[in-house]
Amino acid sequence: MEDALVEVDTVTKRFDDKGPPALDAISAQIAAGRITGLVGPDGAGKTTLIRLITGLLVPSEGTISALGFDTKTQAQSIHAAVGYMPQRFGLYEDLSVQENLTLYAKLRGLPPAERASVFERLLRFTDLARFTDRLAGRLSGGMKQKLGLACALIQTPKLLLLDEPSVGVDPISRRELWQMVKELTGEGIGVVWSTAYLDEAERCDAVILLNEGKLLFQGPPEDMTSRIAGRVDRVVDIAGRRRQVLTKALAVDGVIDGVIQGRAVRVVYRKDETAAARDRVDEMVKANEPKASVVPAEPRFEDAFIDALGGGPGGRSELAEKTTDISGKANGEAVIVANGLTKRFGDFTAAQGVTFTIPRGEIFGLLGPNGAGKSTSFKMLCGLLTPTSGDGTVAGFDLRRAAAEARNRLGYMAQKFSLYGDLSVGQNLEFFAGVYGLPRKRKRERIETMIDTFDLARFLGTNAKDLPLGFKQRLALACAVMHEPEALFLDEPTSGVDPITRREFWTHINGLVERGVAVLVTTHFMDEAEYCDRIALIYRSRTIATGSPDALKARVAGPSMPDPSLEDAFIKLVEDSEMDQEAAA
Repeated sequence: MEDALVEVDTVTKRFDDKGPPALDAISAQIAAGRITGLVGPDGAGKTTLIRLITGLLVPSEGTISALGFDTKTQAQSIHAAVGYMPQRFGLYEDLSVQENLTLYAKLRGLPPAERASVFERLLRFTDLARFTDRLAGRLSGGMKQKLGLACALIQTPKLLLLDEPSVGVDPISRRELWQMVKELTGEGIGVVWSTAYLDEAERCDAVILLNEGKLLFQGPPEDMTSRIAGRVDRVVDIAGRRRQVLTKALAVDGVIDGVIQGRAVRVVYRKDETAAARDRVDEMVKANEPKASVVPAEPRFEDAFIDALGGGPGGRSELAEKTTDISGKANGEAVIVANGLTKRFGDFTAAQGVTFTIPRGEIFGLLGPNGAGKSTSFKMLCGLLTPTSGDGTVAGFDLRRAAAEARNRLGYMAQKFSLYGDLSVGQNLEFFAGVYGLPRKRKRERIETMIDTFDLARFLGTNAKDLPLGFKQRLALACAVMHEPEALFLDEPTSGVDPITRREFWTHINGLVERGVAVLVTTHFMDEAEYCDRIALIYRSRTIATGSPDALKARVAGPSMPDPSLEDAFIKLVEDSEMDQEAAA
């Protein structure tokens, strides 16, 4: 490739001589003036490849040339010429925005005479000029990522390496980040964008798909998407419970993937079995949902991604099968109730008058931009924050007067990994089973169920902090459902994990909901939000819209946006609320 900034030539990287290589004979190119998406499941080798390109790691075999420099012998020259934004927030949280920029300017050798103009340009570019005195640790997720990008651009690089820059970032900030980076490619900068969001990968100029260290695909994303043309359908007009339709569809021979999209269910067929599998799905739908129908759907990059990896995890949840069915338990009361919940920190109102109810067997989503008040509302209902006013109940127990009883009826999976990192997997399972007071026999049964369901046997002696991200999340969910809670609180449960692992999680969540569990979830993945029965969209501490995913999309549909996605609806409703508040002011 004539305009290649990076040439990767049959590169293999081993960290352990006994195990499989992290990268196995990879050859790839990164072009100037283009965004190259780096995608693959957890452990595919994405971060390893980025670090090899920067010269932070050395190949075991093969060669890499970056900007004309050999990564083995000229790493210092590469370090001086590239911009690198690591996966984890790499800035100093106890320094302000301005102090971080100044520090990076010194580290990158930017002459003092040039700093003022560079800072002004970067602060304008990232819209952080209003926040120069704010500590980095107090920025929202989206603002942190913008600051990280600004620091990576202190000296305009020819090559910008971004390792999952949009993890934990809301759709508005994510779109802003994307637009910023797209602007940079117009200046000829080559960008590598590692991502777990496959709609982002679909927007890239080229994609490199890795799995278990092997290269599965390289080229324009539309070339990969075209591979599954004619192999995707939607089941529409479902009158009953769409989760049951999804589970049955995933059990049909020849169906390799399925997800919920509002009131519809999307299915993908295996190559060479499409016609027969489509007939089987049609028969299943007629037997279970006489008013529903199966219609063709346009393929997406995500469908092709799952197909390239051999299909999704299926629709059977061993966890749900081994959980007590409380779906028939009727007491006439909602499981989770928020009634005018308000939380103030001094003069700042983090949540204002949040009100909703969640009955048994329903998934309710709290969506909103970073800093909107979602997590505050969430924590009040978990009993982790005391409301300034308003009240809430879980399984009939008031969070003010019977907080301990309420907490015993709920399971909580925190936004950040919150288990005991210095305890082993086995010790964490033992600890949480003990905290919930399970009788000895039941304790042993539930621990064994968690080990089997989440494939934790090989990690029992491993400290929780040393687990791969996907297994950290599995362990966190296992501990949250150990005691068979009636209410399950999930605060961004799959942030940063790959689409295969996300599907596995939602298979379990869907199964638990069908057994009668009420679920409250926050997420920045709009495809996950499609699983919700209802959604409350929160902005500037207040609820600005409530309804089903399809209802929210219908609210913003019009001549300019006839078929909006849930992300489109999210952004439009927030923008409309912003204009209404400005007009009222």
